[in-house]
Amino acid sequence: MKKILIVEDEEDIQELLKFFLEDNDYQTMIASDGIEAIDTFHRFQPDMILLDIMIPKIDGYAVCELIRKESKIPIIMITALSDETNQLKGFDLLIDDYVTKPFSMPILLRKIQAIFRRIDNDLNTKQELIQYKDIVLNMNEYTVSINKEFIDFTRKEFEILKELLAHPGYVQTREMLLDKVWQYEYYDSDRVVDNHIKNIRKKLGKDYIKTVKGIGYKVEKD
Repeated sequence: MKKILIVEDEEDIQELLKFFLEDNDYQTMIASDGIEAIDTFHRFQPDMILLDIMIPKIDGYAVCELIRKESKIPIIMITALSDETNQLKGFDLLIDDYVTKPFSMPILLRKIQAIFRRIDNDLNTKQELIQYKDIVLNMNEYTVSINKEFIDFTRKEFEILKELLAHPGYVQTREMLLDKVWQYEYYDSDRVVDNHIKNIRKKLGKDYIKTVKGIGYKVEKD
């Protein structure tokens, strides 16, 4: 479920946005001023922010500027300021859209859906990589390379290596690897995991994977 932070000081608009968003399967959190907005952004970790400009303590422009220093989260400004100067200022701060009050809730919902659809499409087409030292895993193509030289891995070997490299410094027990990679109970579990780790080490040519005696396996933090 997507999470949306509503930054608005007018209670009737807060309630309107909250009702329609939650009715359309979004999770919401409300902040009534700029300081609360920044704090809630860090605690709530939303997927989008609906941001009024004229809010107490810190205005919406300042909130946007602070958030943009650390995040590319989608921001839609919703405000009574309809002049071109304020709209341009918002877009200069890299907002995603600018909606003026009074606004149509169905149209706002379509704008929100369009932004999330674009983001999801970008994620689906973006090449996802995990890099650890000189190892690169391509999540889209299921390939493993060391220093740009490709190595043949089975699907299970790839999945095990992915779990280890995605969590450097974190010990993965044999049971955890079985659950994540095989996803069902496997007899002689110690042997099947150990044999796959043995094959992975051999193919990598270096001992990147450390054995934690009596527990499982890990790779050190890079």
